[in-house]
Amino acid sequence: MDIKPVRRPTPAQPQPPVTPIAQPDMPPIAPTLPTMPIENQDKKQHIRKRKKWFLIVAIIVALGIIAAATAWILYQVQLSPVDANNKDKVEVVIAGGSTPKEIAATLKDKEVIRNETAFLWYTRFEGVQNSLQAGTYRLSPSEPTAAIAAHLVKGAAADTFSITFYPGATLVDTVSKPENRRDVTTVLKNAGYSEKEISTALSRQYTHPLLQDKPASADLEGYIFGETYQFASGSTVEDILTKTFDEYYSYIEQNNLVEAFKQRNLSLYQGITLASIIQRESGGDDKPQIAQVFYTRLAMNMQLGSDVTYQYIADKTGIARDTNIDSPYNTRRYTGLPPGPIAVPGLAALKAVAAPAEGNYVYFLSGDDNITYFATTLAEHEANIANHCQMKCQIL
Repeated sequence: MDIKPVRRPTPAQPQPPVTPIAQPDMPPIAPTLPTMPIENQDKKQHIRKRKKWFLIVAIIVALGIIAAATAWILYQVQLSPVDANNKDKVEVVIAGGSTPKEIAATLKDKEVIRNETAFLWYTRFEGVQNSLQAGTYRLSPSEPTAAIAAHLVKGAAADTFSITFYPGATLVDTVSKPENRRDVTTVLKNAGYSEKEISTALSRQYTHPLLQDKPASADLEGYIFGETYQFASGSTVEDILTKTFDEYYSYIEQNNLVEAFKQRNLSLYQGITLASIIQRESGGDDKPQIAQVFYTRLAMNMQLGSDVTYQYIADKTGIARDTNIDSPYNTRRYTGLPPGPIAVPGLAALKAVAAPAEGNYVYFLSGDDNITYFATTLAEHEANIANHCQMKCQIL
């Protein structure tokens, strides 16, 4: 048997060291992130879309709230008074059968509401749109829409307004500043009556006990008693004047003034005339003493010497005030009472004529300090002028 020799492996030879090849600078390689499953990506996109829609809806809601608030504010503004400072009354006639829209147009045309649509919405919201009543109303630009609507719901028959006439006022005032005028004509105009209505009523002949001895040729100067009155919205100027006559005469009867004047040789008309002068001359509680002075002068057949009488006729006729005016109203020139009242007297002035104070004064004046100074002699009176009337006594 052939035996083959065993070949032994050649021992490994040592290898020379391998020199690494230089590499250019390279950024480190980021580790590979695990890939998000597709269903998770879809879920995130869905959430983002929901957030986006929520934001859009929130913006829309916010804008809606702002728009609604703005609309509400504008609506409230349109319901506010046209002119809160204008207390004058405006005559507004709502014809029978008028629709709410026609009523709103009438009110807007008369400038007592700001906006027709706002008025219609208000009456609809309040449930009174079909309760607005026809009639003649006295409405004011100073009233808000709510008050205007309330007048129309109440109805002209039940709706009332007030008028204030003033003691010392005349029928017409053309010399004072418009904002200071308190005469009868201005008061009636402010209540919404036209010049034609006023002039017709003032020139009408009335049969009333108050006017029992008033000359037919005399006007109503001195007869519109100073007081605050309530009237129904449909009242005419004649209704108003008649009510003032009633009120006036009730005071005359309560105080027995007709008899009191008669005892001093005065008719009711003459008593009212003298009281009207005292009313314009007096600044307070000095009326009985002023009445005493005038009675003393009448008894002496001496001119009353009242400046307010010539001033009245000058203003009424539109001429310059002058102490030398040739008119029976000029009590500096003519003795006795003037032809008629120069203003409406108050009750205190009427009572002063009925019951003057005791005394023998012949002169009086209103000083610059608004105190009335009385004198028995001309010398005392001139001293009062020198000491107390440097300004007022220079005014015509």
